[in-house]
Amino acid sequence: MDSTQGQSSIPELRDFFEQVSTEVSKVFVGQEELVHTALIALVSGGHVLIEGVPGLGKTLFVKTLGRVVGCQFGRIQFTADLMPSDVTGAPIFDMKTQDFRFRPGPVFTQLLLADEINRSPAKTHAALLEIMQESRVTIDGVTHGVPSPFLVFATQNPLESEGTYSLPEAQLDRFMFKAMVGYPSEEEEARVLEMHSRKVDMDDYLASQIRNVTSAQAIQRMIQLVSGIRVEPKLLQYINRIVRATRSWPTFHLGASPRAGLSLVQGARALAGFRGRDYAVPDDVAEIVLPALRHRVVLGAEAEVEGASVDQELTALLKSVEVPRT
Repeated sequence: MDSTQGQSSIPELRDFFEQVSTEVSKVFVGQEELVHTALIALVSGGHVLIEGVPGLGKTLFVKTLGRVVGCQFGRIQFTADLMPSDVTGAPIFDMKTQDFRFRPGPVFTQLLLADEINRSPAKTHAALLEIMQESRVTIDGVTHGVPSPFLVFATQNPLESEGTYSLPEAQLDRFMFKAMVGYPSEEEEARVLEMHSRKVDMDDYLASQIRNVTSAQAIQRMIQLVSGIRVEPKLLQYINRIVRATRSWPTFHLGASPRAGLSLVQGARALAGFRGRDYAVPDDVAEIVLPALRHRVVLGAEAEVEGASVDQELTALLKSVEVPRT
C-alpha cells in the first residue's frame, strides 16, 4: 500500500471511530476501555472477553453497538445444561421433505453476546472454538459459514465461583482483548440514573434515538484499511520483546503466546487509524498491552498469595522494556 492510499484511509477510520463512539455514548455511559477495545476488535476481526459485576450495562452496550454499526445482534445465556448444539444448531427432520435439514443456532449472527460464558462446561466452550477462529461451523461433516463481520463478546462475573467453570487457556487465547468493566464514577452513575430511570422499551428507544452510522460492508472496508497501517520493524521488535518478557517474568507462571503479539500488532494499527495516523507508534502498543495480555498470562502461586495483580505486573513489565525511537 503506497503512502497516498495510506493517507486517504485515515479520515475514514477516524470518522468511523468518532461517529460510532458518539452514537454509543448517547445510551452507554463511560467504560472507555470497553468501548475502545470493542471498536478495535471490530475492525481487526477479533473477539472481546468482558469481566465485570452484573448490572453494568454489558448487554445494553452490545445491543447499542449492533444498532449503530448496522449488524445483527444475538445473545446466548450460558448455563450448566447448555449443549454444543444449542449454540451451533443441529440437523432436524423435515416432515415435508422426509429428510434432515440444518437448523442454524443463535451463533449465526454478527455481534454475539455470550453471557456468563463460564457457567457452561468445557464441551460447550469447545463449540465456540472453531467459530471464533474460523468463522464457520462444521456439523456432520458439512461446513456452514457465519455472517461477516463476526464478533463475540463473552461476559464473565469475577465474584461468583460456585457453579462456574474456568475457561481453558486455548479459548482465552482466542479473545483479542479482555476488557475490565468497573463501577462508574459518581458523575457517570448520575447520568445513568437520568438516562435510564424511565421504564421504556429499549428496542424502541434504540430504534428512535440511535442512528445507524455505518454497515457490515463498510466495516469490511475498515478492516482492509487497518491492514494498511504501517508498523515499522523497530515497533515489531518492541512488541516481540514485550510478549517474550512475559515468559520469563518472575511472578508469571505462564507467559503469553505468539497470538498475543499478533493482537498487539493489529490493535496498534487500528488505534493509530482511529488517532488519525497511517503509522503505529509505541504509545499505541502501550495503550492496549493490558487488555491484550491480561488474560494470556497466569500469576504464580506465590505472587497470588502476596496479593499481586496481573495488571500491576504487566505495567511493571512494560516499564522494563526499552521503548524504541520512531
